[in-house]
Formats: sequence, structure tokens, C-alpha cells
Amino acid sequence: MDRDALADFLLRRREALTPEDVGLRAGPRRRTPGLRREEVAQLATMSADYYTRLEQRRGPQPSAQILSSLARALRLSEDERDYLYRLCGYSAPDRAHLTDYVRPGILRVLDRLHDTPAFVVSVLDEVLVQNDAARALLGDASSLSGLDRSGIHRWFADPEHERRRYREIDHPRQGRALVASLRAALGVMGPSSRAGQIVEELSARSVEFVRLWESHEVARRFEQHKVLVHPELGEIEVDCQALFTEDESQALIVLTAAPGSEAASKLEFLRVLGTQRV
Repeated sequence: MDRDALADFLLRRREALTPEDVGLRAGPRRRTPGLRREEVAQLATMSADYYTRLEQRRGPQPSAQILSSLARALRLSEDERDYLYRLCGYSAPDRAHLTDYVRPGILRVLDRLHDTPAFVVSVLDEVLVQNDAARALLGDASSLSGLDRSGIHRWFADPEHERRRYREIDHPRQGRALVASLRAALGVMGPSSRAGQIVEELSARSVEFVRLWESHEVARRFEQHKVLVHPELGEIEVDCQALFTEDESQALIVLTAAPGSEAASKLEFLRVLGTQRV
């Protein structure tokens, strides 16, 4: 690990960004260019002290997960991200099978969506990044790890918890859509990938999954209209729009409600309240 080069690289990339570039408010008394250390730490969901130590050449070797978060927070290109990994003693991620990296262009669109829930998902229904409105509506996905990061895995491995966000009448349709998406992902990623791991585990623990898997439906789709269930506000009708990356490995999902509707009022209430308890 090259601590000197890492510190310089992080500093230069931080200085090259403005708060507006990453969807933050500039605020008063900003005397130096670029982002503050605590702002990078906030975007990367790590402690400010940890990030500061990296820039001061005294931090430990970051994990691959930390580097992925830093690459996203600093809006690194794929080449810059690969360089960051190599500075820290890792091989560059395999671009053909990588699902965690979010391209800066998609992030710039997400940064401008403050008033409606929006998030980026992988082909395995892993929430890679989400705005505050999405956290308030759907919960914070940043604490999830392992196969549980996949909404497909959680749907069948932890149905009692995961399915509370949907009406019971919609469970069969949602289950079919998730399994069809998983089969499409498996065709691209191969049996030795995370998609293959999910198939293997769910086949061993869920009769419902096995039944749906044997139907061999293959499709990646999102319902254009759905009803979500918030634990305090109840049912919220939303329209769902998906913006795919060029290789269709990720999608930016934007949820909106008809102006003046009860659902729009509920989304506005959540936006103002944030992730606090209702």
C-alpha cells in the first residue's frame, strides 16, 4: 500500500469537486476549494476520523468495500477507481462482472433528485446508492452486507421482514419478477458469480423460489405503477421510472406520485421529515 500516493490522490480528487457536484449545499464560510473531509466521509458512509487518517498517511489499509464507497463518493471514473484499488494493494476489480461501481453520470442525475425517492440498483437488486427520500420511504440499505444486499435474496430468505413494503396481493407478481431478473443476471454473470451463489442458497432454503425458478422466466423489468406500504403512513401509490446504464448492468429508479394526490402528500411529508420516526 502506497500511503503517500493514496493521500495525495484523495486530496486532489476532493479538491476537484464542489458541493454542487455531489448534491450538497455549499453553505457559508467555505474558504478553500473542493469538498471538506467530513463531507467526503459522509458521502462514503464512514467516520470523518477514519477518512482524515487516510489523507494524513497514517490510516490502515482500507477494505475493498471502503474503496468502493470512496470511489462513489469522489465520483471517480473507472480508470481512477482501478488506480485507487492498486494504490491500496488490491487488483483492479473485474469490470465484466462488477456490480458495485456506479458511474459518475448516473450519480450526477441522482444528486439532482432531492424531492422524490430515487436510488441505483444492480442486476441483483442491490441498492448501491440512495437519496434521503428513498431512505425515508424504503429504509437505509447501507447497513446490509453479503448476499443480504440483494433484494432478491432477502425476498425469499427473510420474507416476513422484506415483504412488508408490499401489499400481500402483490407478493406473487413481485416474486416472479425478481426470479426472472435473477435468471437474466445469471446468464450474464455466470454460475460462479454472486448470482450463482444466490441461486444455490435459495434453492436449498425456499420451496417457493425453486418453484418459480423452474418456470424459466427470463426478464429484467420494473413495474411502472406500484403500491408501497410504509410502516407508519400506510399505502403509497407511486409511478416507477427506470433509467438504465448503457450496458444495462444498473438502473436508476425514480419514484413519483401524481401531483395533488394523497400519495404526493405522503412523499412530501417523508421528504421533510427524513428518516426520523413518524
